[in-house]
Amino acid sequence: MTERLNNKIAVITGGTSGIGEVTAELFVAEGAQVVICGRSVEKGSAIAKRLGGRCKFIAADIMNESDIKNTIDFAVSEFGGIDILFNNAGGPTAGDITEVDEDTIHYAMQLLFSSAVLGIKHAVPHMQARGGGSIINNSSIAAIRDNQGALLYSAAKAALTHYTRLAGVRLGGDGIRVNCISPGAIATPIFYGGSARANTLSDEQNAAKMQKLEGNLASATPMQKSGLPMDIATGALYLASDEGRFVNSHDLVIDGGRTSMFHEAK
Repeated sequence: MTERLNNKIAVITGGTSGIGEVTAELFVAEGAQVVICGRSVEKGSAIAKRLGGRCKFIAADIMNESDIKNTIDFAVSEFGGIDILFNNAGGPTAGDITEVDEDTIHYAMQLLFSSAVLGIKHAVPHMQARGGGSIINNSSIAAIRDNQGALLYSAAKAALTHYTRLAGVRLGGDGIRVNCISPGAIATPIFYGGSARANTLSDEQNAAKMQKLEGNLASATPMQKSGLPMDIATGALYLASDEGRFVNSHDLVIDGGRTSMFHEAK
């Protein structure tokens, strides 16, 4: 590896599976010190142990602001600051036009929008103290086209993408870049219940589901193959590194061309 993140300190939410886990592996390999958070103590602790002393795990539920703040503070305490925040945690949501209620609205917005907004809130003062940083929000192609996710999921992701653009404008003068990634057709546990479901399955069961999922998603892109978590991780690496120094308020779509398809199988 080229150590493009040498001496950088990163926080990755939802770091115990899928995109978050692979991104943590890549960031550590590229020289970063990384804090991952998630709800599964068993999986988080195992990942941190496997990645060595430059990766620490803290149990956290991003539905609670206190847990978000504690995660940021933990990174500062363990490593001395924060340079990179990857608001990656999320999951599937329900609620169609005639089925939605107050609770499902609150849940979707808190999980997919508020958690990232609050992460930014608590990370920014530490980034300002270090002279800048990079914030990356995990959005979705559901934010920019129909039938890529549940209605509330799509709306919450659209809010996140727009907030990203505005936050980048507000924080650019502090040397803090704010960008998002919009994945599409990426084989992750979100397609079969998210990390909460994946954490209840064995490694063999998850591997079998992922293999089947990759085959199903292959027909969803012009490239006739599915995307993988590493495709998003490498995008996050670019945005986090100095190579992305002039990229701000941008939505990086990584979907194998799916959003440009005109005809789709129903």
